[in-house]
Amino acid sequence: MTLLRRWFTDGIPLGAWVESGVEALEDAFSNSFDVFSDATLVVYDMMNGGLMSVPPWSVVLAFAALAWAATNWKVAAFTLIGLFLTVNIGMWPSFVSTLTLVVLAEVLVVAFGLPLGVLAAVNDVAEGILKPILDFMQTMPAFVYLIPAVSFFGLGVVPGIVSTVIFAIPPLIRLTNLGLRQVPHELIEAAEAFGATRGQRLVKIQFPVAVPTVMAGVNQSIMLNLSMVVIAALIGAEGLGRDVIRGMNILDIGLGFEAGLAIVIMAIVLDRITQALGRNGPD
Repeated sequence: MTLLRRWFTDGIPLGAWVESGVEALEDAFSNSFDVFSDATLVVYDMMNGGLMSVPPWSVVLAFAALAWAATNWKVAAFTLIGLFLTVNIGMWPSFVSTLTLVVLAEVLVVAFGLPLGVLAAVNDVAEGILKPILDFMQTMPAFVYLIPAVSFFGLGVVPGIVSTVIFAIPPLIRLTNLGLRQVPHELIEAAEAFGATRGQRLVKIQFPVAVPTVMAGVNQSIMLNLSMVVIAALIGAEGLGRDVIRGMNILDIGLGFEAGLAIVIMAIVLDRITQALGRNGPD
C-alpha cells in the first residue's frame, strides 16, 4: 500500500524503469552490440565504396535498365533523367550513401521481418503477441528510436540503420502475415490431399500466392526507410539527410532543395520498381 500511495502522489517512475532496462541490456550485451556494429559498418563501407568506385553513369544505366525490365519505358526514362540530374547537381556521393543505408536497412528488415510474419501467420498465439508490439512500434514517434540506438551503438551510420530497421519493419510483418492468411483454403486443402507437409505447403503454395502482398510490405518498408533518412542524419548517419540538415542549419535553401529532390527521385524509383515486382510476382 505504501508503494501504491507513493506512485499515486509522486508518479510511477516509468522513465527510471526504462532507463534501468536499457542500462541492463548494455551491460549484458555490450560485446554483442560491438560485434554487430563493427560488422554492419564493414558491410556499409564495402557497399558504399563499391558503388563509388564505379562510374556514376554505369550505375545510372543499370537502374534505368532495371526499371525498364520491371516496369516500362516511362519509368525507365524518369529513372535515367532523375539520376542524371542527381549526378549533375553534385549530389551523387550523398545519394550513394543514402542508397547504401536504405538497401542495408531493408536487407535487415527482410531478414527479421519475413520470418516474424510467417510465424504470425502459422501461429495464432504469436500473432496475438506481435500485434500490440507492432501497434506500439508504429505509433511511437520516430525520434524516440534514436535514443536507445545511440545508447547501444554510439553516433554514426550504425545507429541510423538500427533505428531505421525498427521503424520500418512493422509493415512487412503485418503484410506477410496478412498475405499468408488470405491464401484460399481450397488450395491448402488440395495440397494436403496430395500429402504435402506444412513446410511444403508454405513454400510451394502459400508463399508464392502471397508474394504480391509481401512485396507491398517490402515497398512500404522501403518508403519508411527513406522517411528516416533525414532523422537518422541527426545522429551522424551520412547521405542526403545530412545535406538537408546542413542546409537547414545554415539557411541554404538551394542545398536543402537539391538534397530533398534527390531523396524524392530515389523514393519514386524504388517505389515504382518494387510495386512492379509485386504485381508481376515470381516468374
